[in-house]
Amino acid sequence: MDFGEIIRYLLMGGLTTVVSWGTYALFARNLGMGITVSNILSWICAVIFAYLTNKVWVFHSYSWKIGFILREAVLFVSARLVTGVIEIAGVPLLVKAGLNQKLFGVKGMLAKVAVSILVVILNYVFSKLIIFRKKERQAEGKA
Repeated sequence: MDFGEIIRYLLMGGLTTVVSWGTYALFARNLGMGITVSNILSWICAVIFAYLTNKVWVFHSYSWKIGFILREAVLFVSARLVTGVIEIAGVPLLVKAGLNQKLFGVKGMLAKVAVSILVVILNYVFSKLIIFRKKERQAEGKA
């Protein structure tokens, strides 16, 4: 088990979560967008940030060959779409179920935090086992 990788993932996952929460708060509170729209936009921002940081700093996938990048990016976005559906559907569902308390002055933020914990765990599993597998990096001569 590579504890350095886990620590890097948690650090980048934490930063991704900050990007997600920060952009959600920006869209929901400062720009007055609804919960669902704010959540979708914050997810897009977080996915872009997460791909770049996971690729380079967590899983050390340094190949920039177009075919490799396309395969990796499609897998990454696909996995994030799965967890994105969980997040996009989960936050409003939890809000409707009563977890609509304000946190940091933002309505629905407590639901956002709860769903984010599950999403971070699932994203690591997908990244480690499917997207950034060491075997593919070795095949590219980069690991």
